[in-house]
This record gives sequence, C-alpha cells and structure tokens, in this order.
Amino acid sequence: MTVLTGYVPNAFGEAALSHAAQEARRRHEPLLVVNMSRDDVLADAHRAPDDQLARVGRDLAELGLDASVRRVEEGSDPAEALLAVAREVDASVLVIGLRHRTPVGKLILGSTAQRVLLEAPCPVLAVKPA
Repeated sequence: MTVLTGYVPNAFGEAALSHAAQEARRRHEPLLVVNMSRDDVLADAHRAPDDQLARVGRDLAELGLDASVRRVEEGSDPAEALLAVAREVDASVLVIGLRHRTPVGKLILGSTAQRVLLEAPCPVLAVKPA
C-alpha cells in the first residue's frame, strides 16, 4: 500500500504534501507525490518546476520517508491522472489540497477535487492550508 498525494506548487499543494508525509509516517507506508502537467495548454500553473520537485524529494528524504516524486505529463484531466495512479499503486489513501469554490465556479469549471472524492478507489483526505 502507498500514500498518494497530488502536488501543485502553491499553498494547497504544500498543505497536501505536509499531511501526506504525516500519513505515510503514521501508516509506515511509502509516499508517492504526483505532479500533473496538462498537455493541452502552453503554460500550466499546476506544473511544478523540476528544481521544486527535486526539493520536495530532498525534503521528504530528510524526514526519513520512503518517498518518490512523479510527474504525469500526458492527458488534460488532473482528476483522471490522480485516479489512474491511485489504482496503479493500490493507494491506501489519497491526500489532496482543497480550496473553496463557489457553486457557480464548480458548475462552470467542474471540480477536480469533487471528482477525486467521488471516484477514488481508496479513502481521500482533503486538506486546506492553515
């Protein structure tokens, strides 16, 4: 079993990463950090730079965690990318950052978090920054 988290380079991604590290330590399981880059846009704010992903890997290693970082670069649906990895690694829990969205915002843009919560093959821990 593996603790899985979706990482984006902002406060929500850092909150998810922090809680996922705690879960991995508590469960004595490896941690897989996934950063998804959409292939249908030229610039993607969710794509973490290589140096930032390297920093994430170093920080987790310094904590003594069995952790790896993976970038998924194909596809345009972050929810599907996370769900596919969760199935692939038989995730014991999926940790995601959650931001408040208005009902109209969810209707117009959809909700990655909502889809993950509804379709994940494992429990989902949704966290917010402090």
